Amino acid sequence: MCKLCDEGKPQDHARSQLGRRDFLKASTATAAAAAGMNLFAARPVAARDDDDDAPRDSGRPGRRYIIRGGSVMSMDPQVGDFAKADVLVEGKKILAVGTNLQAGGAGEIDARGKIVMPGFVDTHHHQFETALRSFLANGILINDGSGSPSANPTYYEFILLTFAPKYRPEDVYISELFGGLAQLDDGVTAVHDVSQIHHSPEHSDAAIQALFDTGRRAAFGYFESAGGVAGNQYPSDALRIKKQWFSSSDQLVHMIMGGEVYLGDATTDQSWTIGRQLDLQIAAHILSPFGIRPTFDKLAAGTGGNGHIGIGPDNLFIHMTGMADAAWQKVKDVGAQVSIAFPIEMNMRHGSPPILKLQSLGMEPSLSTDVEVTMTADFFTQMRVCMNMQRMVVNQMVLEQGDFYPPNQWPTPAAGTPALLNVRDVLRFATINGAKHLRLDGKTGSLTPGKEADIIILDATAINVAPLNNVPGAVVSLMDRTNVETVIVAGKVRKWKGQLVDVDLPHLRRQLEASRDHLFAAAGIAQDLFH
Repeated sequence: MCKLCDEGKPQDHARSQLGRRDFLKASTATAAAAAGMNLFAARPVAARDDDDDAPRDSGRPGRRYIIRGGSVMSMDPQVGDFAKADVLVEGKKILAVGTNLQAGGAGEIDARGKIVMPGFVDTHHHQFETALRSFLANGILINDGSGSPSANPTYYEFILLTFAPKYRPEDVYISELFGGLAQLDDGVTAVHDVSQIHHSPEHSDAAIQALFDTGRRAAFGYFESAGGVAGNQYPSDALRIKKQWFSSSDQLVHMIMGGEVYLGDATTDQSWTIGRQLDLQIAAHILSPFGIRPTFDKLAAGTGGNGHIGIGPDNLFIHMTGMADAAWQKVKDVGAQVSIAFPIEMNMRHGSPPILKLQSLGMEPSLSTDVEVTMTADFFTQMRVCMNMQRMVVNQMVLEQGDFYPPNQWPTPAAGTPALLNVRDVLRFATINGAKHLRLDGKTGSLTPGKEADIIILDATAINVAPLNNVPGAVVSLMDRTNVETVIVAGKVRKWKGQLVDVDLPHLRRQLEASRDHLFAAAGIAQDLFH
């Protein structure tokens, strides 16, 4: 939803989704509010004649509806969980969570046989790469000279240096929009979009407009121009972007400053200084394959950039693989956040996901999907891989504390052995931790009265889940996107009965395919569906 829609001034975004350049027009406040509508009269959301339709005007000020009879997992210890309960929503906020709530004629959503919980939060996703999905299924980060199928093509040389410089604003827009809608369909109601595609102000505006038009909560990550396209205005254009797009704190999309340290000390100094002047969170990829460890050591010592840049509570660090113990301790001490992309780090040679290091420091990560050129952005996959990877490492650690010979083939874990992650842990990483790491936990991340209603309703009667015996276990160990029946963002129904609302997917898919064809042709890369 755009800023004007959030303020109760409905805008027509149909052209933004369907037209090639109309997103540039849609960024202006020229659309008239709907005539004759009393948008602020407090009244229930009206149900349509067909009970299969979603409540009308959901998310509008004063509109009420109630989600009835679901198994509610609030992710808030103070609210708790309910085998069967209701969630009452008015406008964009949660009014109450509990059993047998009185709603006085509000519209109803039947959640019997369903699981009701907060939406997932993805703290690092390169949505601009959607048109290149699966291109790099075998790839690693950088060519290692081995001559193997993983060594060529690779991420740095092909995605960032070859394809990215060829993006036009319209390519940015359709990839951002389509990728965002795909995750919305998956129950991911908030994202940090790391858009390293800022070749011009028009590219930046296209990315931002797409985030608004997607209709989900987002942090716009203003990172560099991948490939260093001539004429790009990173990072100085941050001042215009913040003023033009993010003057309000009461909208679905906010801004994060990208501050990549592998770009060099001068850029680090400039981007981090601008970010702090604008009171923005500062995010950066931190991983050893790009030679970042000595640079990060200086940041931890407060001597980064041109000698005076240090890390702080305003930092969100992505990956954090291969960093020194002293730097890790500094991250904890200052209260910085860490986002882990488990499947990607394991597949693309970022280094082992540092979950055991976080546990040893009493810290917890948020989860992120990273790049769809290699792996899916599905959040059920993120949770399962997180849990499976950590348990594999710790289980083997425990087995090796014995000698594999009876009676020591099944040892009791020694003191200090990391605890095995459980399904509650990874659900916390995927919801409230993600909200905290994006500075959104005051608004979302749990089903807490007073917070905005970012809610997903999951089908527990489906063939891959029934019978329901354990709610968190079913979500993490059994479910996939087909179980995501309804998705609500800031009170507004965005997916209903398994279908995205008001989205012409065939038309958008054709636009995405046309963009893909342009990018391959412009980059001089042959399209080979079986290579």
